[in-house]
Amino acid sequence: MRSRGFLWSSWPWRSLGHLVGTLVTAPLAALVLFPFGMPLILLGERLEALALGEPQGAWTLAALSLFGAVLLLLGGPFVALLVAPVERWRLRLVHPPIDHGHRATGPGLWQRMRVRYTEAATWREFGYLLLLVLLLDGLTWSLLFLFPVMGAFLVVSPLIPLFGETVALGWWHFDDPLTALPLVAPGILLLLITPYVCTPAAGVHAMVARTLLSGRGETEELRSELVEVTRSRARLVDAFETERRRIERDLHDGAQQQLISLAMRLDLARMDAPAGSGMERALIQVHGQAKEIIGSLREIVHGIHPKVLSDRGLAAALPELADRSPVPSRVRVDLPRRPPPHLESAAYYVAAESLTNVAKHAEATEVRLNTRLEGDTLVLETIDDGRGGADPEGGTGLTGLADRVAVVGGRIWLSSPPGGPTRLRAEFPCPPFE
Repeated sequence: MRSRGFLWSSWPWRSLGHLVGTLVTAPLAALVLFPFGMPLILLGERLEALALGEPQGAWTLAALSLFGAVLLLLGGPFVALLVAPVERWRLRLVHPPIDHGHRATGPGLWQRMRVRYTEAATWREFGYLLLLVLLLDGLTWSLLFLFPVMGAFLVVSPLIPLFGETVALGWWHFDDPLTALPLVAPGILLLLITPYVCTPAAGVHAMVARTLLSGRGETEELRSELVEVTRSRARLVDAFETERRRIERDLHDGAQQQLISLAMRLDLARMDAPAGSGMERALIQVHGQAKEIIGSLREIVHGIHPKVLSDRGLAAALPELADRSPVPSRVRVDLPRRPPPHLESAAYYVAAESLTNVAKHAEATEVRLNTRLEGDTLVLETIDDGRGGADPEGGTGLTGLADRVAVVGGRIWLSSPPGGPTRLRAEFPCPPFE
């Protein structure tokens, strides 16, 4: 609509044609739907009579309302199945084609009706039918009357007195072409505004029709995409876990064993070297460096995936992790069953990173590490008595923690007022695992 060539494009005419089509299909749909809605119309008349003071039996009203509702629910979807293809075909004026989304049915009328009346697509079409008849039709009539019809009427109004007729607009009457001539300008203005009113109106109508008449609405597409993202995320978690264990195994069985063998050979060479010689001092120095490298490599392997976590689970790995923390730690683990391996790895990572953050930033004298199962949720909490004021944007690794927990479908809460204490709570969905 903002483009310069909008008025000369086909969009104004297509939008106007779609709205005019509504004035054809909606009355026909209402005519077909009328017999099914007749009891409800009679009910409305009875209620109006009751409001005016005319007596009416309560049982009659209840029976009429129940009968009307049942008849409308039985016949309305059938009418919607007839109207929906016409509306999808008419929608092509302003929107690309959409699919109906109905399932294939077997032979026989009963089989076809059973499938159709149990489909969500059928009831969405019924909802669209009610909107078309009760709301969209009236709004379209009003819009077309106020702009193109009234605009065209005002433009030709000076010609009407030539045929001996009087132009009547409310209290104003024009029986002379010259006196009706000023009506041409507002008529032209209304006609110029018409494309800028009809096109958005047709767009809104198309949006409603696409949502209710399409076999795969936006909500279903988003739900399908979300399911696929969840599945791909689970596959990535499994792939990361497998790759991490492979790296741990290669480091433990390959590089670490080679370094241990090298350290033993250096120790044997030192014993054969002349005492007090420069060669002995050099071998002692190299042997010490090799031992430091072995120690560092063991820490790296342990940080990737400690063996105790694989063998004995969180209940044994967390106390060992707390023993290595420079801040005095108290651990409480209450796990009646062992969580799945990927959740154990994620929870261990959160605990390790939390203890590291406490040691680096909190200035705490004590930290408590609690792990438990609450129903089907694995909960891990770290509580320290440090200075507080932890900020996820302050480079303390909290954003990385949140991302790591989110990968396995978990959530993190952080409470860290200035002055402390700081409490970090991670929750992981933990269904029973065999």
